[in-house]
Parts: sequence; C-alpha cells; structure tokens
Amino acid sequence: SALSLAPAFAQTYNVDPSHTHPSFEVSHMGISMWRGRFNKTTGSVTLDRAAKAGTVDIAVDPASVNFGNPNLEEHVRSKDFFDVAAFPKVAYRGRISKWNGDAPAAVEGELSFHGVTRPLTLTINSFKCITHPMLKREVCGADASGSFKRSDFGISYGLPLHGDEVRLAIQIEAIRAD
Repeated sequence: SALSLAPAFAQTYNVDPSHTHPSFEVSHMGISMWRGRFNKTTGSVTLDRAAKAGTVDIAVDPASVNFGNPNLEEHVRSKDFFDVAAFPKVAYRGRISKWNGDAPAAVEGELSFHGVTRPLTLTINSFKCITHPMLKREVCGADASGSFKRSDFGISYGLPLHGDEVRLAIQIEAIRAD
C-alpha cells in the first residue's frame, strides 16, 4: 500500500521506547477525566525534509497500559475493553501530509486497534531535531495529538455513562539510524 512506501531519499529514525509514550484520556461518568499511557512502543519514522515527505509506522503493546491503578489496568486489558489476549497489538501507519516550513505538522494515517482499522489524522504540535549530547546522533522529537471514538473500534462497554471520545497525546523521540 502507499502507506508502506518510504520516500526515496528519506532518513530513518527508530523510536526510542524509553522516551516514547502514547497517552490518552477519556471521561469517567462525566465527573472526571481518566488518563492512561502505554509503556511499550516500537516503530520507525522516515523523513525527507527536501521533498516534504515522510512516513510513520508505530506498534503499541496494549497490555502495557498504565493508569497508576492496577485494578483499572486489569479491567481495561480484559474483553470489556482492549481484549489484549485477542488483540495484542495496536498499530498506526501514516504519511506526513502537512509541513510547517521544515517541520512536519500533520500525519494522515490508519489506526488498527481492537481488530478494526480506521483513518486517524494526528496533528504535530511541536517538532525538533538535535544532535543528542550523549548519543552523538541526531534525535528527533515530537508532540502529537488526535482523537477518535472508541465505539468506532468496537469498544462499547460502559457507554454512554463512560465517554466515547478518546483524546490522544503522544510524546515521541526517535534516533536516526545510520
């Protein structure tokens, strides 16, 4: 598919799992906002700044969900929500579709979650690359956001009492592969 084709002169950056944490928030009965994050993320990003092109290919382990509440984490891993036994991977694949000067500004892609694949656009709120002082290699980081309805992915437990809209806030750092 077109999403899997990296630009011809792109540099590849491998996700740094210790500095990449997709997080999300969803309403709990309309009285508070529950926030969680995933502790295990892998993947890569390609960038061709001259051609204003690039790709994103990310895999998340939904069993690594962390709310700071073990009972809630266990329930969210169950068949009521993520059903991690049946669906052990969340994937996002996309292409950088918008640039703000030399910085990527949006990714148009597809989220595969809970056995369903749907379009999802992510806004890149900030982006920066530096030569990492300890690694002595280029590292790029971004803050991205987006949202989707969990019911679109077949997760309807607790609706409408618990929120349907899931807001994403993703911090990512990726190290240039040489």
